[in-house]
Amino acid sequence: MHLDWQFKPYSELTLNEFHDIIALRLKAFVVEQNCMYLDLDGKDKKAYHLLLRDGKGDVIATARILHPGISYPEVAIGRVVLTNDCRGNGVGYEMMEKCIQFAHEEFGKVPIRISAQKHLEKFYTKCGFESTGKEYFEDEIPHVEMLLNPEK
Repeated sequence: MHLDWQFKPYSELTLNEFHDIIALRLKAFVVEQNCMYLDLDGKDKKAYHLLLRDGKGDVIATARILHPGISYPEVAIGRVVLTNDCRGNGVGYEMMEKCIQFAHEEFGKVPIRISAQKHLEKFYTKCGFESTGKEYFEDEIPHVEMLLNPEK
């Protein structure tokens, strides 16, 4: 399957691209996880967005990368989501690798912090992140704060 990876700042997203990003996030985070939360938190306007398209041009995965100081003192990667068809076949690992690479190209070899759903902790550990030990509930879902330190 041909995959098209693209990073864009919010200001360069088309209306259709932003619609497709939000539709995918709402499907996964609100509908699939049966979780009522405000996805539009104002941070999208300050973020870089990954759009992953399949051979037909459909957005099948997305993530956002935030400048230091927006969510954490460090760069942050969040709103990581893939369609059901993309899960479990390595696309998620490739996606995180590309997000980390982009963040380091854009901001330098700096630490990256994430807020991971607890059940995905092993996935993010394989991507190079380590738990900070801070665990909490966000929107009634267990989360763990994780940090990727490029110095290690």
